[in-house]
Amino acid sequence: MDKTNSDDKYLVPGLIRGLQVLQSFTPENREMTLSEVARQLGTTRSAAFRTVYTLAQQGYLLHNPQTMRYTLGPAVLRLGYGYLATRELVEIALPELEKLRDATDWSAHLGVRDGRFVLYMLRVPSHMRLASIVHVGSRLPAAGTTMGRVLLADLGEEDLVRLYRDETYQNAPGQTPRSLSELIAQWRRDRNAPAVVQIGSFETGIASIAAPVRDMEGNVVAAINVTQAASADRIDGIETEVRRAVMRTAAAITRLLGGLPGPDEQDATTA
Repeated sequence: MDKTNSDDKYLVPGLIRGLQVLQSFTPENREMTLSEVARQLGTTRSAAFRTVYTLAQQGYLLHNPQTMRYTLGPAVLRLGYGYLATRELVEIALPELEKLRDATDWSAHLGVRDGRFVLYMLRVPSHMRLASIVHVGSRLPAAGTTMGRVLLADLGEEDLVRLYRDETYQNAPGQTPRSLSELIAQWRRDRNAPAVVQIGSFETGIASIAAPVRDMEGNVVAAINVTQAASADRIDGIETEVRRAVMRTAAAITRLLGGLPGPDEQDATTA
């Protein structure tokens, strides 16, 4: 087995052994006994047993007691599905965001929730090419961004409180929420809104409009938004058609993923 970086103190040997076991199974080598796994690892049967046993208990390996052989289990498929689903989301959303950008000339983005943050997975800049702190791979505080607020709105209140119970609220002046109670109040407003609109809460002078992307069960799995430079007094004057365009695009991506938009989101597609 490859011992590359074996002297790296941050590597977890047990995890590496588990991954090595999974990688040992190939189309030509679909079944192995414990002894064969041990040979693949270059270790003893007793040393390999704990790794194999753990993988089997977690569903990554299946054990046939009659043949005493192991095969890959269904949990491996779940890992692959998660990766493919993310790729599918990006590939489906990109042309829709490009159409949204072309129709509005606002920059368009796609994000998913990563704990207390929103992870930006796509960015389609406006033709005006305005400077922005956001790029693909950015992780921004979910509670202070429109996409993050859309994603948080799909949580139950207990889950929201559990997620933010230990948060320290040290936001810059003008940024919200400044406390857990303010966060809950914002969450309650957002849960009843088909789209979230704000100006300058996170990035000064930037207007943002976001809407949810749903899966087949109606769960919010991602969010999209558009952004453009705007003054603080424009919050009531954000173009209605831009807001509807964002909701229509989110609903279109939802349908392409096999999901069904919510009732208010459905209304926007026919407005």
